[in-house]
Amino acid sequence: MNDMTDDMQRDAMNADFPPAETRVSLLGARPAETPLVPPETIAGRALVFVVAIMTFLAALAMGGAILVSQASADWRSAVSRETTVQVMPAPGRNIETDVGAAQELLADTPGVAEARAMSKAESEKLLEPWLGGGLNLDDLAVPRMIVVKLSGAPIDLVDIQARLSRVAPTATLDDHRMWSERLARMANALVMVAILLLALVLTAMTVAVYFATRGAMAGAKDIIEVLHFTGATDGYISREFQRHVLGLSTRGAMIGGGLAGAFFYLAGLFSRRLTASPGGQVEALFGSFSIGWLGYFAIAIIALASAAIAGLTSRIVVFHRLRNLS
Repeated sequence: MNDMTDDMQRDAMNADFPPAETRVSLLGARPAETPLVPPETIAGRALVFVVAIMTFLAALAMGGAILVSQASADWRSAVSRETTVQVMPAPGRNIETDVGAAQELLADTPGVAEARAMSKAESEKLLEPWLGGGLNLDDLAVPRMIVVKLSGAPIDLVDIQARLSRVAPTATLDDHRMWSERLARMANALVMVAILLLALVLTAMTVAVYFATRGAMAGAKDIIEVLHFTGATDGYISREFQRHVLGLSTRGAMIGGGLAGAFFYLAGLFSRRLTASPGGQVEALFGSFSIGWLGYFAIAIIALASAAIAGLTSRIVVFHRLRNLS
C-alpha cells in the first residue's frame, strides 16, 4: 500500500514538472514559439553574404581546375595526333625539291596517316601575326612546313629524322612529346593550385562560421544558461544553433553556387561568340570555355559541402562552449 502511494506521488510530481525544455518555457525564460536564436539579425545576414562569397570563390576555383584539365587533355590529344616538319631554304638547294622528297618519304612511313606540304603562300601567312600583312617576303628565307598527321601506331621519330636528313638536309622534325610533357606538368600544377585555393576558401568559411556561432551564443547567453541549468540537454541546444546556422549557410551556398553556375554559362556563351573574331584565342586555349555537366555537378557538390561544413562547425562550437559552461 505504501509503495502504491509513493508511485502516485511520483507521478503527480512528474506531471507538475514537465521536461526541461518545456519547463523553461513555463517559467517564462523563453516562450515556446520563440526560437532560441533570432532568425533575422545583422550577423545572420552577414553570414549569408560571407558563405555566398566563399562558395562562389570555391566554385570558381573548381571550375577553373576543370577547364584547365579539359584543355590540357585536348591539347595533348591534338599534339599526339600531329607533328610538323620544317624545311629551311639553303644556298645551292631547291626548296621545292626538298619539300617534295620529304613529303614523299613521310607519306610512305608506317604510322603516318597523311603528310601535307603547305604552299609558299600558306607559310608566309603564318608570319602575318608577327610581321603584319601586305609585306613582300620574296627576299626572306621563309621556311616551308609539312603537316604530318599520325595514325596512332608506334612511330620512331629519331629514325624518321635520320632518313629526312638524307633526302632533305635542312628538314627538321618537331618532336612535340617534350612540349606535351611540359604542358601536362603545367596543367597539373595549375590544378593543384586550384585545389589549394579551394581548401583555403573552405577553411576561411569555417573560421567565419566559428566566430558567427560564438557571436550568436553570446547574444543568447542568458537563455542558454537557463536552459542548461534547468536540465536541457546539450544536444537540444546545439541542434537549435545548428538549424539556425544551417539555414543561413544553405541560403548563402545556393546564392554563391547559382552565381558561379551562371558565370560559367555566360562565359561559355561569350567565348563561342569570339570564336570567329580576333579574340578567338580564348577558344583555342579553353575550348568552348564550358565546364560541362561534370563542372555544374561539382559546383552543386561544393554548395552542399559549404552548407554542411557550416552546420557541423556550429554544432561543434556549441558543444565545446556548453562543456566549458558545465
